[in-house]
Amino acid sequence: MSAIDGEIKKGRKFEQVLEGARDVFLNDGFEGASVDDIARAARVSKATLYSYFPDKRLLFLEVAKTECNRQAERALSAIDPSAPVADVLRATADHLVSFSLSEFGQNVFRICVAESDRFPELGRAFYDSGPAHVHSHITAFLAQAVARGDLVIEDIPLAADQFSELCKADLFLRMVFGMNRRFTSEEINRVIDGAVATFMARYGA
Repeated sequence: MSAIDGEIKKGRKFEQVLEGARDVFLNDGFEGASVDDIARAARVSKATLYSYFPDKRLLFLEVAKTECNRQAERALSAIDPSAPVADVLRATADHLVSFSLSEFGQNVFRICVAESDRFPELGRAFYDSGPAHVHSHITAFLAQAVARGDLVIEDIPLAADQFSELCKADLFLRMVFGMNRRFTSEEINRVIDGAVATFMARYGA
């Protein structure tokens, strides 16, 4: 089966199901998450669960998209795009690093990679609601900064990708491969400060 079957139907307990499923997916992974466990965590019957999500992959997709959008909106609401460029970049980097190192961010990343061969739509949905969403907002901010004369960038989409990758330096792979589960504030600030300094050195007007 290469495509997700069925469609989502919303009801009174829809959000309740999402919250319960989120906890189970994070604890047990995609394969390990059983419908019984999800229904129990969400405090609904299996019949109710299936009435909303006839396919477990549909449920996982919705959980991932909802959480990614929630994280993105939280970050955007805390960032003032009219502030000095370096300040905006630092605030953005702080949110990017925090999400990539969070339990949710790591688990969703691992699940999508593990299931990408059999269910590529999982990876596409995570990319669209996560990295692509973030990329579009960074690109929009950089375009504004270039228009104001604060930055000099010829390829803005590429610069947005470069900044996101700078925020993954060292820490992300160490966590992905299980070398570290936690990082000190000094380690995190080292990466964030380095990302901002490197980006400004390359593109600062």
